[in-house]
Amino acid sequence: MKNFLARRLIFSLISLLAASMVVFGLAHAKEDPINLFIQPGYYIAPETLEALKAKWGLDKPLAIQYLTWAGNMLRGDLGDSVQQQRPVTKIVGEKWGATFNLAIVAWVFGTVTGIPIGIISALKRGSTADYVVRAFALMGQSLPAFWIGLVGIWIFAVYLGWLPVFGRGEDLPFFQQAKHYILPTLVLGWGPMAGYMRITRSAMLEVLDSEYVTLARAKGVSNRVVIWKHALRNALIQPITIMTLLLAGYLDGAVLVEVIFAWPGVGRVAVEAVNQNDFMVITGTVFIFTFLFLFMSLVADLLYTIVDPRIRYS
Repeated sequence: MKNFLARRLIFSLISLLAASMVVFGLAHAKEDPINLFIQPGYYIAPETLEALKAKWGLDKPLAIQYLTWAGNMLRGDLGDSVQQQRPVTKIVGEKWGATFNLAIVAWVFGTVTGIPIGIISALKRGSTADYVVRAFALMGQSLPAFWIGLVGIWIFAVYLGWLPVFGRGEDLPFFQQAKHYILPTLVLGWGPMAGYMRITRSAMLEVLDSEYVTLARAKGVSNRVVIWKHALRNALIQPITIMTLLLAGYLDGAVLVEVIFAWPGVGRVAVEAVNQNDFMVITGTVFIFTFLFLFMSLVADLLYTIVDPRIRYS
């Protein structure tokens, strides 16, 4: 296990280093990044331009710029926003709570509904319930999230007037605030829920048709033990992979959902940074997103050994 952890940590560090090089390289690929800070049509004196380059460290060789930038990232210093003149860590920190709350709620919704329904669909293979679940999963994976969000707004907010569609309602009482989570959670969680259904169903069917399950049934093992102890534990490998990476994606900020519902989260901050050419916010958020994905992939590898005792790392 220690050797495995060491290899995975080394691989994660290499991946993080490669990602940082890509992010930094793309920022310098087309033109001098200082041009991103200058609004079109405005004249800047050469002295002011040189002062800006010195302020952002753009007057140094490219290698020195990268090493300085990477070193600051490792220390948790993501720089200062060009537009807001505030530390990027503070900007992201202020929005992280909203993203975290929505991510956890949507992740729990998709996980606790998708996996059980997938199990039921596998156990009732070929029945009416199975076909209904498969059709529901197909819709969830094929319909665009922005379309679901707009239709949900039109039906539940405009036509029926049941649910709000703007912001998170952080200053409202609990039950009124909960209403702000319903539509974003449904839009964000429906697609993953459908994915859970299909993957869990396929994995369960494959395990249920295996020889050791047939042998367990032949020995008189109860159906409940066969399903929950023998079949489910071996079928959870694929959902666990999706589960961890899905949570990482949610924590990175659901850009589309946050924009549609004006949710004050990290994803919306990243979109605004792109529109405003805020180089420091863009690179800082991308660096955080990459770290989260690498960390959650490591968590998935470790969970495999808990779910399936046959998996051992040497």
